[in-house]
Amino acid sequence: MIWFVYAFVCALSLATADALSKKALDDNIDSSIVAWVRTGYTLPFMAFIIPFIEKPELDSIFYMAMFLAVPLDIIALLLYMKAIKVSPLSLTLPFLSLTPVFLIGTSYIILGERPDKSGFIGIVLVVIGAYLLNVHTISRGLLEPFKAIAKEQGSVLMIIVAFTFSIGACIGKIAVQHSSPIFFSVVYSFLLSLFLFLVISFRNKQFLSKVTSRPILFLLIGILITIMIITHVKAINLVEVAYMVSVKRLSILFGVIYGVVFFKETNIKERLLGATVMVSGIIMITVF
Repeated sequence: MIWFVYAFVCALSLATADALSKKALDDNIDSSIVAWVRTGYTLPFMAFIIPFIEKPELDSIFYMAMFLAVPLDIIALLLYMKAIKVSPLSLTLPFLSLTPVFLIGTSYIILGERPDKSGFIGIVLVVIGAYLLNVHTISRGLLEPFKAIAKEQGSVLMIIVAFTFSIGACIGKIAVQHSSPIFFSVVYSFLLSLFLFLVISFRNKQFLSKVTSRPILFLLIGILITIMIITHVKAINLVEVAYMVSVKRLSILFGVIYGVVFFKETNIKERLLGATVMVSGIIMITVF
C-alpha cells in the first residue's frame, strides 16, 4: 500500500500549494506571477534529480507532443490562478473533477480510448455534485444551483481549465509513451517554466523583482509542487494510473477544507458534500 501513501501525500501537497497560492493572490500578487512560481520554484529541486534520470530514446512524436502541450498548460495554469484569485477555493477546485469527464471525450478523439458504462455513471455523479455546491439557491428555482455556477467567474474559469487539462493530459500521455514518466516530468517542468517566463516577462517588466518579493512563501509553494510531482511519478510506477489519480483527487476535498479553515469560506456543508460527490464520480470514471 506504499502507493497509497505516495498518492495521498501527492494530493495533500497539491491542495496545500493551492491554499498557499490563494494566500499569495489575496496579498495582491499578480496571478501570472504565482503561476510562474508554481513552475519556476520547482526547478532547483528538479535539477538534483537530473543526474539520476536515464535518458530514453526520443523521437519526433515526443517533441511534437511536448511543444503542443506547453501552450495548453500555460493557458490552463494562468486561468487556474485567476480562478482561485477571484473566487473561493470551495467553488473553484471542485470543478477540476470535470477533467476526467472531459477526458472521456478528448481521450476518445485523440487516443481512441472508449469509455465504459461506469464512466457515464461517474459523469452523473459529477453533475449532481456540481449542483450541490450551490444547492442553497434552490429556493429561487430548481435550476438556480446551475445558474449560480455561471455567475461565479472562478467556477467558469476552472471549468475551462478542466477542459484544457483533459486535452493536455492526452497529449502528455503520448509524450510519456515515447519517453518515460520521470524524464517527461523533469524536462517538461523546465520547458514549461521557460516558456511561461517568456510570456509573462514580455508584458511584465518587473518580473524578476515580483517573483522574489515573497521568497519564503514562494519557496514553500515550489517545494510542495516538487513533492507533488515526485510522489505522483512514484505512485504511478507502483499502481495503475486510475487508482493513483482517484486518490490524488482527494486534493479537491482538502482544498475545500483549507478554504473554510484559512479563508473563512461559507456554506461549507453543501460545498463539502458537493465536492465529495464529485470525487465519487471521479472514482467511478477512473477505477470501475
